[in-house]
Amino acid sequence: MNTVRLVLFTRYPVPGSAKTRLIPALGADGAAAVHKQLTERTVKTLKHIGESIEIRYSGSNADAFSQWLGSDLVYEPQVEGDLSDRLLAAIDPAPVIFLGADTPDLSTRHVKAAIDTLQKTDVVIGPADDGGYYLIGIARPYPFLFQNMRWSTEHVMPDTLHRLRQRKIGFKLLETLHDCDRPDDLDRWPWLNS
Repeated sequence: MNTVRLVLFTRYPVPGSAKTRLIPALGADGAAAVHKQLTERTVKTLKHIGESIEIRYSGSNADAFSQWLGSDLVYEPQVEGDLSDRLLAAIDPAPVIFLGADTPDLSTRHVKAAIDTLQKTDVVIGPADDGGYYLIGIARPYPFLFQNMRWSTEHVMPDTLHRLRQRKIGFKLLETLHDCDRPDDLDRWPWLNS
């Protein structure tokens, strides 16, 4: 099997544009600080895997990201458009595992499980408790998984599984984890906004 690409989508932690749903609870600076902490934590987790890490970035340039997260990563700007457009632009070459920086409990164990699973099946998904997913890995480019999706809703996982079953494509689900998106989520990780 080809080397798995680990692709992390993130933005620069600019107050007012990062983790905006947390602003009512933390203010713009606090929300950006949580985003910064989560991104750094996710990158540190991925660096322990030993695979190539690609940062798909927005909100600043590659130099700023390299100074922030390290020069040992691959940096590619996110394309304009919605999440579908951004994922589709990064879909090739496969195998690839897409991740966000919203999951405080993500560990190397979860990522290694996803990599191992992709050697045995076509798609691996790490479900999030809110009805979305914290990672999705594909052994081959499957554009239909990302086109016309109802992102940021509880429909993401059911719609994804329906599309896979319709096409009889094998998949495996990993452990369900919690994302940190809303003010209520902060109670789960008190260390995040300390």
